[in-house]
Formats: sequence, structure tokens, C-alpha cells
Amino acid sequence: MARSASSAETAGMAMPGAMPGRRRAAALLGTALLGGCTPLGLLDAMVPRGSAQADTGIAYGAHPRQRLDLYRPAGGGPWPLVVWFYGGAWRSGDRGDYRFVAAALAGHGIATAIPDYRLYPEGAFPTFLEDAAEATAWAGTRAAALGADPARVVLAGHSAGAHIALLLALDARRLARAGWDRRGLAGAIGLAGPYDFLPLRDPAVQAVFAAADDLRETQPIAFADAGAPPLLLLTGTDDTTVGPGNSDRLAARARAAGGSAEVRRYPGLAHIGVLTALAPPFRWRAPVLADMAAFAAAPPPLPRAG
Repeated sequence: MARSASSAETAGMAMPGAMPGRRRAAALLGTALLGGCTPLGLLDAMVPRGSAQADTGIAYGAHPRQRLDLYRPAGGGPWPLVVWFYGGAWRSGDRGDYRFVAAALAGHGIATAIPDYRLYPEGAFPTFLEDAAEATAWAGTRAAALGADPARVVLAGHSAGAHIALLLALDARRLARAGWDRRGLAGAIGLAGPYDFLPLRDPAVQAVFAAADDLRETQPIAFADAGAPPLLLLTGTDDTTVGPGNSDRLAARARAAGGSAEVRRYPGLAHIGVLTALAPPFRWRAPVLADMAAFAAAPPPLPRAG
């Protein structure tokens, strides 16, 4: 759920025997951290301009945080459309830091919408989820007009963003309140997400969800059912921030309910590594991008019960 990379994670990017270019990339990331820059900002700076057509600052609601950036690949569609939610423990984040995610997906012919949403304390639960539902409904209802394929709208996110994406995909009420039917989703992808994290032990997390009448309402695993879209859950074996067991338990519950869910574990990756593997300097670490792109392009079919 944390946004910045730990020193251990950064050090892990310079593996013994790695090619010099890989070591240089890891060194650059470490230097940026020591200099006070965010690693996400450095990754974004590495994205070539013009790698995707960008329309920024699109309003999906009236609040200043209800804005999204839309990235479309070069050439004609219709493309799959991924709605991407960033992490930051529900307390921090900015859509402008994730252009590298959109550029990575654009290289595979996938359009991406990256919304901001209200953050704690203004955006305590369920406010951030309501914003995310509004952004999803905005993108889903306009998919064809945007040049995307309405039959291939996929939610995705990392860490707290994965929690948001999966809760929207699994709790059908959330999108319905925003005026869009969950059956319009072709799938959902979670990267290193918390899906089953009761009891809440961290006071900071307790504060985010304090307004919930029933804490089970905050847990994606509580809503796994046969009518949910197919799920792809990506996690690192070395993630000590959000344990891989979250993905395992959600997938098991979804399959037991008659749904479709797949877990992919990446050896040696920790919490931030699953995200940074989308960027060119670190794709050698794990096929995160390839797995996401293949799923978004052709999500597994699933009979819908509701």
C-alpha cells in the first residue's frame, strides 16, 4: 500500500550477474531516492514523448480531484481499455505519476484511463470508492466514443489501487450506484493488492475505514461470486507490505463461488517491484506487463449470473 520503494527493494534491482544496463537503471533509481525524487517520477521521465496520445485533465465529476488522463495507442482502435487506479495507502497519489503505466500498455495496443480520486482524510471510505466508481462509469459508458472496445473494459490497480479495482469488480452495488452495470466489465487485474486484511491493525488504515458500518464491506473477498468478471491477481513472493496470501485467498474464494481467478507469483519481487516491472528498465525482472496485456486483450470468458 506504500507508494515509495524501500531501500531493500531498490537494492534488489541490482542483481548479481545482471547486465550493465540493468545495473545502471537500478543505480539511477537509487540515486533518485537519495536525492529526494520519487522512483515513479524517474520512471515517468524515462517514457518517450509521443508514446501514446494523451488527453489530460478530463472531468468525470465536479470535484477538483475528479479528473482523469486518457492515453490511447497510435493507430486505429478499437482497443481494450484499462481503467488504472494507483496506490498510496488511500492517502497519496497523483495520476500524473503513472504515465509509464499507460505508455507500457499503449505499446501493446491498450488504451488507459488514469483517474485521480479523493484521498484521506477528505476521501475516507467510501468516498474514494465512490469516485473510482464514477470514473469507471464515465469511461465504460464512453468506451466506443473514445475508440475503445466496450466489450474489453478492464479495471486494474496496484496496492490500494488494486483494492479499489477489485472491490468495484466484486461488489456490484458500487458501479450500479454510479449508473453502470458491472456486467460491462471484461475483467479486473490486481497488482500486490490487499483483498482480505481484517482485522485492521495499522492505526493509519483503521482511520481510512473508520466510517464503515461493517468492516466486511471494505473487503473484496467478501463479495466474490459467480457473476464477477474474471480476475488476474499478480503478486511478488517477497512482498512483506501486502502479503501474497491476499491474492491466494481471494482467488480461492472466487473459484469456490463459481468465478474465474488466476494468481501469478513473481519470484524475488517485493511490493513496489511488481509495479516497477512495468517500466522498460525493469521488465526483465518479471513478465508483469506481458501478463497484464494478454489478459486485457483477451480476458477469459465467464458466464454471468448477475
